Amino acid sequence: MKWIDIPPVWLGACVALAWAQATYLPLGLGFGEIWADLLGGLLVGGGLVLMLLALTEMRRQKTTIMPHETPSQLVQSGIFTRSRNPIYLGDVLILAGLILRFDAVLCLPLIPILTWVLEKRFIIGEEDRMRRTFRADWARYEAKVRRWL
Repeated sequence: MKWIDIPPVWLGACVALAWAQATYLPLGLGFGEIWADLLGGLLVGGGLVLMLLALTEMRRQKTTIMPHETPSQLVQSGIFTRSRNPIYLGDVLILAGLILRFDAVLCLPLIPILTWVLEKRFIIGEEDRMRRTFRADWARYEAKVRRWL
């Protein structure tokens, strides 16, 4: 059951809701086809790039990418100099981009909901584990780099 409580499942559920709303309950609302497609594509692409950069850096440092595990290294290089949570930020950007692409206006509240879920279910626990494991290094890193951006 633990494999269900991972960020891609939460992201997938939100994307499925947005797609269903756009498909079965469009209500004639929209963002404007050209702008929605352009901005949506940029957000999805940006989210994927953030995730790829973070995963590459974590693999390079030989630490886990699983959210409920304690990492063996405190990654402070690459994209992690800009955000402590680039993968989660990527999740939020992908959702926002797909909501725009689908013209799922009614699903805009899913963006702050997903952000809240990621923070409460994953980020806070991860940061607590890293605080206990890396102590002074974590304190310096936390003071220097913001949680999201």
